[in-house]
Amino acid sequence: MLTPIYDSPIAPSLQTLLDVFASDLPAVKFPDVDLPVLEEAAARVKESAEAVARAEAALETARQALQESQEALLLKGQRALAYARVFAEEKPELATKLESIGLPRAARKGPRPEPQALPETAMPVEPRRRGRPPKAKDSATLFAESAPAEAPEPQVAAG
Repeated sequence: MLTPIYDSPIAPSLQTLLDVFASDLPAVKFPDVDLPVLEEAAARVKESAEAVARAEAALETARQALQESQEALLLKGQRALAYARVFAEEKPELATKLESIGLPRAARKGPRPEPQALPETAMPVEPRRRGRPPKAKDSATLFAESAPAEAPEPQVAAG
């Protein structure tokens, strides 16, 4: 697993020192410290950082499994409590014990979907009205409004 430079477990100043030893002091040996010793120590740091990354990934997986198990237990517990309450309807002492148990609500399976934005050219749709439709107008008033004012008189043909 290669680690990008910006996520390097080696501090930038130590990396600069390693680069100086590699380019300018490769053959210089100080007591207990030279290029191979520094490179070996840097390799151990990188290995340890990779081990930490693997452990964190495993921990995240374990946390997810724990959360799923807890949710499954909660759903079964809610169902068991509902059944027990029905069973205890004629047993007041048991019903009292069950009423004192307050289980939390189950978490939603996923996030709510975001409402999609309408294109600017689209006309917003009015929400449907709820309830009964309004009563029809009185039939006398209805016909009076739609009747023509006066009908033309028939013309008689001469002949």
